[in-house]
Amino acid sequence: MSSTSTGMWVAPEQDPRTSGIDPVGEKETLWEYLCRYRMTLVLKCEGLDAEQLARRSVVPSTLSLLGLVRHLANVEHHWFTRVLSGTRDPGPFERHGVEDVDFDEAVGTEECVAEAWSAWHAAVEAADERMAHEDLDREVPFDGGTVEVRDVVIHMVEEYARHMGHADLLRECVDGRIGL
Repeated sequence: MSSTSTGMWVAPEQDPRTSGIDPVGEKETLWEYLCRYRMTLVLKCEGLDAEQLARRSVVPSTLSLLGLVRHLANVEHHWFTRVLSGTRDPGPFERHGVEDVDFDEAVGTEECVAEAWSAWHAAVEAADERMAHEDLDREVPFDGGTVEVRDVVIHMVEEYARHMGHADLLRECVDGRIGL
Protein backbone atom coordinates (compact mmCIF):
# COMPACT_ATOMS: atom_id res chain seq x y z
CA MET A 1 0.00 0.00 0.00
CA SER A 2 1.14 3.47 -0.77
CA SER A 3 1.41 5.98 2.06
CA THR A 4 -0.77 8.29 -0.02
CA SER A 5 -3.69 5.84 -0.27
CA THR A 6 -7.08 7.31 0.47
CA GLY A 7 -8.03 7.08 4.14
CA MET A 8 -4.51 6.45 5.35
CA TRP A 9 -3.25 9.95 6.01
CA VAL A 10 -5.27 12.91 7.14
CA ALA A 11 -4.62 16.14 5.27
CA PRO A 12 -3.09 18.68 7.66
CA GLU A 13 -6.04 21.05 7.26
CA GLN A 14 -8.44 18.21 8.18
CA ASP A 15 -6.47 16.73 11.08
CA PRO A 16 -8.60 17.11 14.23
CA ARG A 17 -5.44 17.10 16.34
CA THR A 18 -4.50 20.50 14.94
CA SER A 19 -6.28 23.07 17.07
CA GLY A 20 -4.89 26.15 15.37
CA ILE A 21 -4.08 27.47 18.82
CA ASP A 22 -0.46 28.06 19.70
CA PRO A 23 -0.07 27.17 23.35
CA VAL A 24 1.61 29.78 25.51
CA GLY A 25 3.72 28.58 28.41
CA GLU A 26 4.88 25.26 29.75
CA LYS A 27 1.57 24.02 31.16
CA GLU A 28 -0.38 24.82 28.00
CA THR A 29 2.28 23.25 25.78
CA LEU A 30 2.44 20.02 27.77
CA TRP A 31 -1.35 19.83 27.90
CA GLU A 32 -1.61 20.38 24.14
CA TYR A 33 0.73 17.42 23.57
CA LEU A 34 -1.33 15.22 25.87
CA CYS A 35 -4.59 16.22 24.19
CA ARG A 36 -3.16 15.43 20.75
CA TYR A 37 -2.13 11.96 21.90
CA ARG A 38 -5.58 11.41 23.36
CA MET A 39 -7.12 12.34 20.00
CA THR A 40 -4.72 9.96 18.28
CA LEU A 41 -6.11 7.13 20.42
CA VAL A 42 -9.62 8.01 19.27
CA LEU A 43 -8.50 8.18 15.63
CA LYS A 44 -6.69 4.83 15.84
CA CYS A 45 -9.89 3.17 17.10
CA GLU A 46 -12.27 5.00 14.77
CA GLY A 47 -14.37 2.88 12.43
CA LEU A 48 -13.61 -0.48 14.07
CA ASP A 49 -16.23 -2.84 15.47
CA ALA A 50 -16.05 -4.48 18.89
CA GLU A 51 -14.30 -7.61 17.63
CA GLN A 52 -11.68 -5.60 15.78
CA LEU A 53 -11.01 -3.37 18.80
CA ALA A 54 -10.54 -6.45 21.00
CA ARG A 55 -8.30 -8.31 18.53
CA ARG A 56 -5.01 -9.29 20.17
CA SER A 57 -1.72 -8.44 18.55
CA VAL A 58 0.17 -11.74 18.70
CA VAL A 59 -0.03 -14.76 20.99
CA PRO A 60 0.55 -14.77 23.95
CA SER A 61 0.09 -10.99 24.24
CA THR A 62 -3.24 -9.63 25.44
CA LEU A 63 -2.50 -6.23 23.88
CA SER A 64 -5.42 -4.81 21.88
CA LEU A 65 -6.77 -1.38 21.01
CA LEU A 66 -9.67 -1.95 23.40
CA GLY A 67 -7.22 -2.98 26.11
CA LEU A 68 -5.32 0.27 25.50
CA VAL A 69 -8.50 2.32 25.96
CA ARG A 70 -9.19 0.51 29.24
CA HIS A 71 -5.56 0.78 30.36
CA LEU A 72 -5.39 4.50 29.61
CA ALA A 73 -8.64 5.06 31.53
CA ASN A 74 -6.90 3.46 34.52
CA VAL A 75 -3.73 5.48 33.99
CA GLU A 76 -5.62 8.79 33.69
CA HIS A 77 -7.51 7.93 36.88
CA HIS A 78 -4.38 6.83 38.73
CA TRP A 79 -2.28 9.92 38.06
CA PHE A 80 -4.84 12.71 37.89
CA THR A 81 -7.31 11.49 40.51
CA ARG A 82 -5.53 9.14 42.86
CA VAL A 83 -2.06 10.72 42.93
CA LEU A 84 -2.94 14.40 42.55
CA SER A 85 -5.90 14.30 44.95
CA GLY A 86 -4.50 11.69 47.32
CA THR A 87 -7.45 9.28 47.08
CA ARG A 88 -7.30 5.50 47.12
CA ASP A 89 -10.16 4.99 44.70
CA PRO A 90 -9.45 2.11 42.32
CA GLY A 91 -9.39 2.72 38.59
CA PRO A 92 -12.34 1.67 36.47
CA PHE A 93 -10.60 -1.52 35.35
CA GLU A 94 -8.71 -2.53 38.47
CA ARG A 95 -9.35 -5.36 40.87
CA HIS A 96 -7.26 -5.82 43.98
CA GLY A 97 -4.75 -8.60 43.52
CA VAL A 98 -5.51 -9.11 39.81
CA GLU A 99 -3.02 -7.71 37.31
CA ASP A 100 -3.81 -6.74 33.73
CA VAL A 101 -7.61 -6.77 34.08
CA ASP A 102 -7.65 -3.83 31.68
CA PHE A 103 -6.14 -5.98 28.92
CA ASP A 104 -7.22 -9.49 29.92
CA GLU A 105 -10.92 -8.63 30.11
CA ALA A 106 -11.05 -6.50 26.96
CA VAL A 107 -13.51 -8.66 25.07
CA GLY A 108 -15.15 -7.99 21.72
CA THR A 109 -18.64 -7.03 22.85
CA GLU A 110 -20.47 -3.75 22.31
CA GLU A 111 -21.03 -3.55 26.08
CA CYS A 112 -17.30 -3.86 26.84
CA VAL A 113 -16.46 -1.23 24.21
CA ALA A 114 -19.09 1.20 25.52
CA GLU A 115 -17.90 0.69 29.10
CA ALA A 116 -14.27 1.30 28.07
CA TRP A 117 -14.99 4.52 26.20
CA SER A 118 -17.30 5.78 28.94
CA ALA A 119 -14.63 5.20 31.59
CA TRP A 120 -11.91 6.75 29.42
CA HIS A 121 -13.99 9.86 28.67
CA ALA A 122 -14.88 10.23 32.37
CA ALA A 123 -11.23 9.93 33.40
CA VAL A 124 -10.14 12.44 30.74
CA GLU A 125 -12.86 14.89 31.77
CA ALA A 126 -11.86 14.59 35.44
CA ALA A 127 -8.21 15.17 34.51
CA ASP A 128 -9.07 18.20 32.39
CA GLU A 129 -11.10 19.70 35.23
CA ARG A 130 -8.35 19.07 37.78
CA MET A 131 -5.58 20.45 35.58
CA ALA A 132 -7.48 23.65 34.86
CA HIS A 133 -6.65 24.66 38.45
CA GLU A 134 -3.29 22.94 38.99
CA ASP A 135 0.12 24.52 39.36
CA LEU A 136 2.90 22.49 37.71
CA ASP A 137 5.23 23.26 40.62
CA ARG A 138 2.90 21.84 43.27
CA GLU A 139 4.30 18.77 44.99
CA VAL A 140 2.14 15.90 46.17
CA PRO A 141 3.01 12.86 48.26
CA PHE A 142 3.93 9.87 46.14
CA ASP A 143 5.62 6.54 46.75
CA GLY A 144 7.33 7.58 49.99
CA GLY A 145 8.41 10.95 48.63
CA THR A 146 6.85 13.65 46.52
CA VAL A 147 6.19 14.30 42.87
CA GLU A 148 5.54 17.59 41.10
CA VAL A 149 2.38 17.99 39.04
CA ARG A 150 4.73 18.77 36.14
CA ASP A 151 6.22 15.28 36.39
CA VAL A 152 2.75 13.73 36.35
CA VAL A 153 1.83 15.56 33.15
CA ILE A 154 5.13 14.69 31.48
CA HIS A 155 4.68 11.06 32.51
CA MET A 156 1.22 11.05 30.93
CA VAL A 157 2.60 12.47 27.66
CA GLU A 158 5.22 9.70 27.75
CA GLU A 159 2.59 7.05 28.55
CA TYR A 160 0.39 8.03 25.63
CA ALA A 161 3.35 8.40 23.25
CA ARG A 162 4.50 4.86 24.02
CA HIS A 163 1.03 3.40 23.65
CA MET A 164 0.27 5.26 20.42
CA GLY A 165 3.21 3.38 18.93
CA HIS A 166 1.45 0.19 19.99
CA ALA A 167 -1.82 1.53 18.57
CA ASP A 168 -0.15 2.17 15.19
CA LEU A 169 0.90 -1.47 14.94
CA LEU A 170 -2.38 -2.84 16.31
CA ARG A 171 -4.45 -0.85 13.81
CA GLU A 172 -2.22 -1.95 10.95
CA CYS A 173 -2.73 -5.60 12.01
CA VAL A 174 -6.51 -5.16 12.09
CA ASP A 175 -7.13 -3.60 8.68
CA GLY A 176 -3.85 -2.42 7.21
CA ARG A 177 -4.51 1.22 8.05
CA ILE A 178 -1.36 3.18 8.76
CA GLY A 179 -0.68 6.82 9.36
CA LEU A 180 -3.20 9.44 10.48
